[in-house]
Amino acid sequence: MKVAVIILNWNGKRLLERFLPSVVAFSKGYDIYVADNGSADDSIAFVKKKYPQIHIVKLVENFGYAEGYNKAVKDINADVFCFLNSDVRVTNDWINPVVKVFETQPEISIIQPKILDENKPHKFEYAGAAGGFIDQLGYPYCRGRIFETVEEDLGQYDSNCPLFWASGACFFIRSKVFDDLNGFDAKFFAHMEEIDLCWRAHHMGHKVFYVGNSAVFHLGGQSLKILSPKKTFLNFRNNLIMLTKNCTHPLFLIIFTRLILDGFAGVRLLLLGRFKSFVAVIKAHLSFYSLLPYALNYRHKNKNRMQHNGVNSIVWKYYMLKIKSFKKLNTH
Repeated sequence: MKVAVIILNWNGKRLLERFLPSVVAFSKGYDIYVADNGSADDSIAFVKKKYPQIHIVKLVENFGYAEGYNKAVKDINADVFCFLNSDVRVTNDWINPVVKVFETQPEISIIQPKILDENKPHKFEYAGAAGGFIDQLGYPYCRGRIFETVEEDLGQYDSNCPLFWASGACFFIRSKVFDDLNGFDAKFFAHMEEIDLCWRAHHMGHKVFYVGNSAVFHLGGQSLKILSPKKTFLNFRNNLIMLTKNCTHPLFLIIFTRLILDGFAGVRLLLLGRFKSFVAVIKAHLSFYSLLPYALNYRHKNKNRMQHNGVNSIVWKYYMLKIKSFKKLNTH
């Protein structure tokens, strides 16, 4: 099985210096690509000089995660694409367990490995942990991470299992499926695009999976810091677009409920002194309204939507019932 490891780069020389050695060392036999999103630094010159075996895909500007990868793969010939963040350290034999699942289970189209924290290797990493799920109101959560609570890796999530979504930090997908889905939604720019893609894949009958005997370490928060107002903007806006496109529940009720909850979230940010993030929530909703015709048009044209089986409200379980770990969710 031909796997292409594709790393999207934007002014990331220091990250490439730090993390490329592991990718090169532990990905022998597989093609590695660095897709450059119009960087202004000398990161590509560094790659060409230090790692001449790595293929370079040059993009003319910063298209973000979604469209950046869409454009990067157009001329890449592979059975499986691995979208790997530039701030990920891979480990020995990280690809082969994934390939084995793809080869033996043709119904599985998207896979993520175990994602641990580069700075705290004993803990799962926020962006994907041991695989993603989503509640009935569209709030994402992970095995190993619910909102701000991140669990230690004690082997509790080592077993392979089905997921609702796989993390974009290390995202394996069959190339034909990626093409059939028309790639990521470019309107998202960054954040939530992988969840949207997985949701659309479920609609078409594809399965998303977690492979626990493959592990990577993710630094996280490098393109946009966790407290960045732009990150807040993209997360709130894109989540609403994704819900409008994909949810099976009565749309008005879901979006109305979310608008109320997002309002509370905005007030909480304000009380925490994060005024710019509070404003970002307001801007996110205004941007969502401007993109509502687009999302509704997609919903109208794609009526074959699969109902998902996430918990009713992860917000209620986490904040009111004080459930902080994934394993306890289904017992309450």
